[in-house]
Amino acid sequence: MANRLSRETSPYLRQHEKNPVDWYPWGPEALEKSVAEDRPILLSVGYSSCHWCHVMERESFEDPATAALMNELYVNIKVDREERPDIDAVYMKAVQAMTGRGGWPMTVFLTPGRVPFFAGTYYPPEPAPGMPAFRQVLEAVADAWQHRRDDVHAGSSRLLEALEKSSTTEQTEASATAETLQAAYRTLASQYDPTHGGFGRAPKFPQPVTLEFLMRFHAGGGSSNALEMALHTLRRMAAGGMRDHLGGGFHRYSVDARWLVPHFEKMLYDNALLASAFLDAWKLTDSDDLRDVVVHTLDYLAEDLRSPAGGFYSARDADSEGEEGTFYVWSPEEIDVVVGSDDAALFRRTYDVSDGGNFEGRNILHLPHEPSAVASAEGISEADLEQRMSRARARLLARRAEREAPFRDEKVIVSWNGLAIRAFAEAGAALGRPDYVETARQAATFLWSEMRRDDRLLHSWIEGDARIHAFLDDHASLGNAFLSLHGATLEARWLEGAQWLCEEILARFRDPDSGVFFDTAHDAEALIVRPRDPMDNATPSGASLTAELLLRAGRILDDTRYLDAAHTIVEEEADALARFGPAFGRMLSVLDRELSTPVEIAIVGGRDDATAALVRAAHERFLPGGVIAGRLDEETPAPERGLLAGRNRVEGAATAYVCENYACSLPVRDTRGLRAALREIDGPLRSTPE
Repeated sequence: MANRLSRETSPYLRQHEKNPVDWYPWGPEALEKSVAEDRPILLSVGYSSCHWCHVMERESFEDPATAALMNELYVNIKVDREERPDIDAVYMKAVQAMTGRGGWPMTVFLTPGRVPFFAGTYYPPEPAPGMPAFRQVLEAVADAWQHRRDDVHAGSSRLLEALEKSSTTEQTEASATAETLQAAYRTLASQYDPTHGGFGRAPKFPQPVTLEFLMRFHAGGGSSNALEMALHTLRRMAAGGMRDHLGGGFHRYSVDARWLVPHFEKMLYDNALLASAFLDAWKLTDSDDLRDVVVHTLDYLAEDLRSPAGGFYSARDADSEGEEGTFYVWSPEEIDVVVGSDDAALFRRTYDVSDGGNFEGRNILHLPHEPSAVASAEGISEADLEQRMSRARARLLARRAEREAPFRDEKVIVSWNGLAIRAFAEAGAALGRPDYVETARQAATFLWSEMRRDDRLLHSWIEGDARIHAFLDDHASLGNAFLSLHGATLEARWLEGAQWLCEEILARFRDPDSGVFFDTAHDAEALIVRPRDPMDNATPSGASLTAELLLRAGRILDDTRYLDAAHTIVEEEADALARFGPAFGRMLSVLDRELSTPVEIAIVGGRDDATAALVRAAHERFLPGGVIAGRLDEETPAPERGLLAGRNRVEGAATAYVCENYACSLPVRDTRGLRAALREIDGPLRSTPE
């Protein structure tokens, strides 16, 4: 018999609808029941592609005896962290405060007042070294609630004070400067793995916003070693098993130090951010291998995670057929049969396929050696090697399509879609791929038409049902995407949309007294604290995305309100940036942008090849402090202020203006002139001493 979760739209909640647990979604019914019956809440938070969430469900939530104990002792609430990131953020801080670590599934015990008093993550069904059994935890927490209530309330009160303090800022004398960037770089350099790339020990996460900062730091005049750290990390990830060498895209993270064995879920945000990072790396090096990864990654997103309506789905699960990674791994015998005798041996050597395997007796495809080295050892050309490997990959991909595919979470999340739209728009403009720009345009059009109601942006959509008011990162991520799409198309509607989102952010998310931005709007559901987390994690924080948006829009529109608000956001975190710089990868990039020479490119033209060529030339170069805007002259007259004020065609031709802090060079009408003007401002754009 289905429980209450059968009425929900979240795929993660629906995955639990047949559990014998008497689950409730988060809402008044469950919260009021807890108060009325004086029963604590067991809050379980996860997401649909989370491997260990599935494990805990199979082991505990599907077990009748465990479910009976949960139903007897608690009001049980299940939350999809992707649908309610505000709830997840509040209680994840509690888990980290109580245990020193976090993760999913997240298991938190709350008082009827919703204050946490005990927390953890995954619990096994039987005791394990250092871990009690889940049923032992259920009984011990219930005993504390029933017999040591005063101690529970005393501890929860102290925790609530800590949570409230973490959501506010303290005034300090610190200021964010070029030395802040230097300090963060030095910390990253000390953590860098020169052999395999990445930072620290296993498990290793891709950290694209950190790599973005390193590339910006280099381009702005910092150490050349910063670029080498970023490039080596990107290339080792691209060669490793964390990348899907057949279908494209990257898995969530690597459980080892050499990027070989991943957790196999694929997330929209990881792939969008990595595509952008590889694009930046290509702009800085003009290396074909980096460009190829951009294309392979974006092609994957367009093929597998794009909805017919135009938006992008959230994720692919790690598991299929009840096991993790089954969809992606191979035996030597399968390779021989599918690839054929002519190329199978070469494929096995190239992708390190062995009889013993590298993952539970089977093989994760990866590239332990450079293709040039393999070709040389085999006595063939690199072109011949690639032709034969391309043919083999196509055959294996076709055979893999016959397997049971991992579950796809078809929830459309605005903030993650913003990252994808930006990646497609910027890559499409720089690589001369109008199909990518069109993909970005269709996704943006879908969000703008289907995910606004009563003049409010919404957070998530699935199967035609959009719900939950959008959060700070939704607004800011979409605003940045709109600016990038405007720069790629010169269409006025995207610049206007970005401006609307800026105004929404200032009106709904900024505290009028302190100027601090919160992750939820002022009229959102009141949780025990109002969430505010400026740290950049797997995705950029709402605060850093907002500062970036306001800084970019402020320079295009010459709006000091936006520029001042962006500066305030960065300065609020100056002390944290100084102490914990690498935890703020995107915020560091925003600071770098603010300190860099403002470079503005304005393009005026039409929907023609000459204008498209100027747009491509403008996007080819990596400009740390750059913004690109334009106007299709048939759409709208020149504005009265900002970068586009008074900009018109010269002698009827498509025309580009290259400016530094609004002081412009002579207008140019072809790509050669534009590239020459950009070279004039090339070189270190920020004074950053070694």
